[in-house]
Amino acid sequence: MNKTRYKKTNPRIVALIEDLRSKSHENDALIWREVSERLARPKRSYASVNISRISRHTAAGETIVVHGKVLGAGELNHSVVVGAFDFSDGARSKITDAGGECLTIEELVARAPTGSNLRIIR
Repeated sequence: MNKTRYKKTNPRIVALIEDLRSKSHENDALIWREVSERLARPKRSYASVNISRISRHTAAGETIVVHGKVLGAGELNHSVVVGAFDFSDGARSKITDAGGECLTIEELVARAPTGSNLRIIR
């Protein structure tokens, strides 16, 4: 039996994985290596995180990373900085209405290359 190996075809994901791996080695930041490993997995294993989960598991002013998409179900009562691969329109508006920020993972890496004071939410 011949097994076919599939590679990522989305150029944004491929570039992001390589960038995260290089930033992890340059800055000795294990969080970026972990996020790159999670993005290298099949897309069906990406995180889908609702606003309600972010609200429950974060404090005001915290910065989090989501290796997938942030969805808009729930309410957010405090400001957080969220770095994710993608956001739904409802999630983006609820985060900004609560005083938070929505960043792509690329922007979050540029802002915090060492990965300090970040948490992964899944």
